[in-house]
Amino acid sequence: MTETLTPRRTRLVLLVVSLSLMTVVSAVSGLNVALPSLARATGASQTELTWIVDAYTVIFAGLLLASGAIGDRVGRKGVLLVGLAIFGVAAGAAAFAEDPETLIALRAVMGIGAAAIMPTTLSVITTTFPESERGKAVGVWVGVAGGGAAIGVFVAAVLLQWFEWPSFFWLNVSLAAIGFVGTALVVPQGRDEHPPRFDGLGAVLSLLAVGGIVFGIIEIPERGWDDPLALGALAVGLAALVAFVLWEWRSPAPLLDPRLFRVRGFSMGSLSLSVQFFAAFGFFFAALQYLQFVAGLSPLWAAACLLPMPFILIPLARVSPRLAERFGYRRVAPVGLLLIAAAFVVFAQLEVELNYAVFGTGIVLFAIGMALSGAPSTTAITQSLPASKQGVASAVNDTAREFGSALGIAVLGSILTATYKSGVQDAIAGLPPTIASAIESSIAFTQSPRVADFGAAATPIIAAAKESFLSGVTTALLTAACVLTVTALLTATFGPRRPSPDAPPPPPASVTPPPPTR
Repeated sequence: MTETLTPRRTRLVLLVVSLSLMTVVSAVSGLNVALPSLARATGASQTELTWIVDAYTVIFAGLLLASGAIGDRVGRKGVLLVGLAIFGVAAGAAAFAEDPETLIALRAVMGIGAAAIMPTTLSVITTTFPESERGKAVGVWVGVAGGGAAIGVFVAAVLLQWFEWPSFFWLNVSLAAIGFVGTALVVPQGRDEHPPRFDGLGAVLSLLAVGGIVFGIIEIPERGWDDPLALGALAVGLAALVAFVLWEWRSPAPLLDPRLFRVRGFSMGSLSLSVQFFAAFGFFFAALQYLQFVAGLSPLWAAACLLPMPFILIPLARVSPRLAERFGYRRVAPVGLLLIAAAFVVFAQLEVELNYAVFGTGIVLFAIGMALSGAPSTTAITQSLPASKQGVASAVNDTAREFGSALGIAVLGSILTATYKSGVQDAIAGLPPTIASAIESSIAFTQSPRVADFGAAATPIIAAAKESFLSGVTTALLTAACVLTVTALLTATFGPRRPSPDAPPPPPASVTPPPPTR
């Protein structure tokens, strides 16, 4: 059931859920600008840095479907409050961590909280706003989801200019606390009046699938293709994915009915969002390290390089659903994907010494592309299901984003790591084994006093490390550009003409409607 809200209360709800969404999004993007400082302070390797970012995203993505269904059953306000509380407490504990392993574990707990927050924010919008205002509100949500990433980077960088890396986690705590108070005051309860039985097995299988696949992708470049743990995790993840689809197909009350993907808006919107965030968060992970480790910028100047992004993305995301309605989803969204691909080709022209004319051109193309492809895809997904299933629509929308983010950080991060390791081999060949191993594991070590002690001999080592890291960034981004281009062609061919409601496929014949409850 949902309340009828006044226009003023509705605007306050949008403000609160947008702030809660910012809390979740900035926890990924903002951390990227802190990675170099964190690596120097904790000695984290390149693979550990990937896990510090992705432990959060993997748990986040793996639990999104379940948390969306729980919100529909028990009330969206309560789930949002619990999520903000878990997130804030875990972030506060992370500020006191002293080693990479503890940070990875606490980031995973933050992911549990984030999984409760993100789908709830969108389902609150889609069940609170009248249909005439819903598209505009979703546009604001998408703008915050995209532009908020850059804002999170900049705010974190301002803190890092004067404080150490734990200040980033205190920012997370502050945002979660403000979101908690706002939610308690203005967000309506809202729940499905006739919730189906909760699909516990589906929830477990979805978490195993996401976790196993991402673990394998991250660890295989580090451990090797013959490592039984990495290969076993990948195999478990793929098997869980197959089992999830088969179980959901036959379940009388599925967490996610695979038949929904017959609806073009639902399926192509999900694919497009996954690839957009595969590219976007892989880019943030790689680019912010390039700007600091290679170009030598401070965290604040690195973040300033991204600052034009929200000023382009957020306003354009508000109008892009109307563009898709007028010109057609299959025309507008693919153009956005191709613009992101073009941005990555531009970024691939960068050199060790930063040329901001090149970087800034890429940022403009990237922001326009994200705005044109993101909001229409979210609208296509949410309009594909009835109001009573907006928790599912919201969770699938968010799962597509977060699975894409986790996969992007894992795949593009692994490409970066493998290319860097390969490129730096000649430069470290004559070094003591401990020094060589440390440089091979992370470019951050080239900035340590132990390398500086080599004097003039350190110069070619540092130069080789920077060139190798840049080569890794370029290879990763060109890979993403290829994926974006293929997805644009698929979206242009199979996408819906308009992001308007499609009739969802009928349920299996064996499913009977739940009895009325009071």
